[in-house]
Amino acid sequence: MAASTQNGEKGARTVHAIRNRSGFSLTELMIVVAIIGILAVIAIPNFLKYQARAKQSEAKTNLVAIHTSEMAYFAEKNAYVDDFNAIGFAVTGSSQLYYYELGSSSSGILPTGCTASTLDNVSATGFTAVATGNIDGDPTCDVWTIDENKTLLNVTNDVAL
Repeated sequence: MAASTQNGEKGARTVHAIRNRSGFSLTELMIVVAIIGILAVIAIPNFLKYQARAKQSEAKTNLVAIHTSEMAYFAEKNAYVDDFNAIGFAVTGSSQLYYYELGSSSSGILPTGCTASTLDNVSATGFTAVATGNIDGDPTCDVWTIDENKTLLNVTNDVAL
């Protein structure tokens, strides 16, 4: 009998050990899901805002390139011109989110819901180039300008609205 008792106790310990390794309880899993949900609520809007700001860098970079090209043309001809071909400017890259305007010249596709700007102009003494885009799909368009003094201005900020 003593031998069977020892085996019985050993079997009871084995069953007890298996029960202790059964996993997480439903309450523990729900707490983890709630924590992940709270972190997502905090992180996702910030991520989308930073992603939209990163998209604005296309407009800034290309407007500075237009400024550089205009200044090089002005150094040679002593006048500004409203032709992207004359200044050697072309938008490169696969992701073109903005529509660029310089006087009568334009480049890119005007985003849906946006209108061509009336802010762009070119004269003998100066110029203003405009970039218009819709980076987050809402009705508000993002509008940037740059002038001969290299003043880069966000006229309408699509990210802040």
